[in-house]
Amino acid sequence: MADDGDDEFYDGGDDDYDGYEEEGDSEGFVVSDDDDDDCIAAAAARDEADVKVITKESLLAAQKADLQRVMDLFSLREHHARTLLIHFRWDVHKLISVFVENGADRLYSLVGIVLPKDFPSSVSDLSTVGCQICFEEKMSSEVTMMDCGHYFCKGCWAEYFIVQIQGGLSKRIRCMACKCNAICDEEKIRDLVSFNYGIAKKFENSLLESYIEDNDKVKWCPSIPHCGNAISVESDGVCEVKCTCGLEFCFGCLSEGHSPCSCFMWRLWVKKCSDDSETSKWVTENTKPCPKCFKPVAKDGGCNHVTCVCGQSMCWLCGGPTGRSHTYESIEGHSCGRYKKEDGEQKNTERARRRLWRYTHYFSHYTAHKDSLKLESAKEKIMHRISKLENLEYESRDYSWLLDGFNRLSRARRILAYSYPFAYYMFGDELFAKEMTESDKAIKQELFESQQQQFAGMVEKLSQALEEKIDDKPTEDKIKQVRRTVLDLSLLTDGLCKKMYSCIENDLLGPLSTGTLHQIAAYQSKGVKKASEFCISFQAIST
Repeated sequence: MADDGDDEFYDGGDDDYDGYEEEGDSEGFVVSDDDDDDCIAAAAARDEADVKVITKESLLAAQKADLQRVMDLFSLREHHARTLLIHFRWDVHKLISVFVENGADRLYSLVGIVLPKDFPSSVSDLSTVGCQICFEEKMSSEVTMMDCGHYFCKGCWAEYFIVQIQGGLSKRIRCMACKCNAICDEEKIRDLVSFNYGIAKKFENSLLESYIEDNDKVKWCPSIPHCGNAISVESDGVCEVKCTCGLEFCFGCLSEGHSPCSCFMWRLWVKKCSDDSETSKWVTENTKPCPKCFKPVAKDGGCNHVTCVCGQSMCWLCGGPTGRSHTYESIEGHSCGRYKKEDGEQKNTERARRRLWRYTHYFSHYTAHKDSLKLESAKEKIMHRISKLENLEYESRDYSWLLDGFNRLSRARRILAYSYPFAYYMFGDELFAKEMTESDKAIKQELFESQQQQFAGMVEKLSQALEEKIDDKPTEDKIKQVRRTVLDLSLLTDGLCKKMYSCIENDLLGPLSTGTLHQIAAYQSKGVKKASEFCISFQAIST
């Protein structure tokens, strides 16, 4: 896929290849720089700190940590803290911001928190109490009062709570008094439904899973079969992450990683590819079945008489079989009427053909790079080649550069594949037709495709360097030469990939009014963010 313009980077020769040299830089291209390595390592460490994997064992501890933080900040009980966090989707920073702006009273009223207080007539002071639900007189010990001051008999409360829990409303059960929005005390709910093990278990699970299902920063890993892990991302929700089970996915839409495609673009592309809608639409609109073999027949001229590949003649207007003798306007012995093709229909046909050709172009390049990715990512082949080199008795037996090169190629090939669906929607009429004039679109498309082709050319050269056949007993100088080539091409590939991402973010999506709806996962030079284990705090668990 490389073109002549790529030769300025690397001509592929062994004799005259001296590495990459920046203009005006007499020292040439430096493959390894300690300061740069330290910066990259520090950035990678920050990324891993931002991404945590929450296992079944650490889920309770993670939830308790956030609950305890809010309980300490606002001096609240646990169920009040949970109510606040669920309302703000477990975003502690947003919760604090609203508290500072509006104050505690307004915040609690908005969420439905009523702090317990001393009521003038306490239920415990009465011998019997009338329940306003079942209208029966109950002993004071058989009545439960919530923080809001409303009280009903335990039986009515229990039946109400069971209905709410079965209906999936366990997370914030409100008082059943008319027009009361106060959230009921979790401890009292537990006590009242404890006689029903299934309901009690469902209530506890719902409260626990709310930390994931109602949390924008925590999502279940979409692995199949499910690994049981959840991923927590503290910084940017638009990113690609890697679970400890090995699955890499987009944190935004939980599908496979698809950067530089936005999540919305990727959903459109998957739908288009899954039902092959573009091809089916064109076939439906522009072909008719042969009356003999029933294969689709397309009309490429103005004459109504068409002939199938099987030899059967047919009338394009009615689809019926005919003889061969005909003129431009009529078919001998056929009486369905005369027909002349109108200019409007001709334009519609040509437009449909252009759409199909455009879709086929991007789809074929996308699938070609995906197929190459599968072949180049064969782990057995990579490890076999490394083990073969390690068996050689040379002074340096570190061949991690070869594995790093294959990893770089895999990441670059994947990004290159997904850049074609991005280009299909970026420069098509589906999403941004009203945001760019035709001249602006042509200029931006030329800019992007130029960088895309440079990147594609460098990816092919890196692939060629990694696939270069090494003799059974290569010299140490030959191995050093291959190592230098792989390292240089890896860095050049990384640089061109960063340049293409900068073009997408700043020149293509940045100026658009709807560009914020198409945020893409940032390019990660060291690969997608790897989730690290969530540290379990025994203090949080005990609390």
